[in-house]
Amino acid sequence: MKIKLIKVGKTPLDFEIESDEITFKGFLQYHADKLILLEAKLAGVIDVECSQCAEKFKLNVDEDVKFFISDGLYNGNNSDLDVIESFDSIADIDELLNSEIELIKSDYIRCENCQ
Repeated sequence: MKIKLIKVGKTPLDFEIESDEITFKGFLQYHADKLILLEAKLAGVIDVECSQCAEKFKLNVDEDVKFFISDGLYNGNNSDLDVIESFDSIADIDELLNSEIELIKSDYIRCENCQ
């Protein structure tokens, strides 16, 4: 699902997508300057590998996601903000979901046997 950033205003724009056994549901809302706020819930199950024994297992996920999307290069002075830059004025929700899943998979995760 691709959303043109120009269509995002002060009224929250809801979205919901599913991939395999995971749901990414939330909203986009204009924040300030060129920044669009994304708040969402990532919930479901993903297939991961144990970082210790490499056994595959299903990991339950229930995460709150919050970051900003900049329409173009972000030149702000606030380094505390988590900002993703969009150079084509589009928020690709599918790509953002995949990025969040890969971020979780890259973490150090242990199966029940290795804990």
